[in-house]
Amino acid sequence: MKLRYLVAAAAAMLTAPVAVSAPAMADGGVFVGVEGGNVAVSGYDTVSYFQGNGKPVLGSANFKVKHEGAVFHFSSQANADTFKANPDAYAPQYGGHCAWAMSRGSLAPGDPTLYKIHGGKLYLNFNRDVQTTWLGDIDGFISKSDPAWAKVPEGKKFGD
Repeated sequence: MKLRYLVAAAAAMLTAPVAVSAPAMADGGVFVGVEGGNVAVSGYDTVSYFQGNGKPVLGSANFKVKHEGAVFHFSSQANADTFKANPDAYAPQYGGHCAWAMSRGSLAPGDPTLYKIHGGKLYLNFNRDVQTTWLGDIDGFISKSDPAWAKVPEGKKFGD
């Protein structure tokens, strides 16, 4: 299933229509992994991206919050509470899908280890090559990604 999804994601990046396998999406459009399940950002604590240590940390199922149809894991109850109080400040943009692919009107998985905080928001990328491209013109890609994400109907965000 993983290979099939990656091939589909690569093909989606080359075309304008939005295409995603249903198992990778939670009801609110959040990317929940190529193996299915319902855990967002591969279990990484999204609050940790914004803390001073410079690296995100894996969360734990002991500290979880449901948001946009997905389950977010956190490394502490304090981080879970912080997220719960303002999820839009800590959830990745475009539901955790690749920010560059979204600029092309496509959905592709975001790798939680390939990220950038820009303008106080968390953006994920598909792979290192894509991230290099993304970093070359972040504001330009955001100007394309935001309207593309807004055009993805809620039902289509989770594979209907």
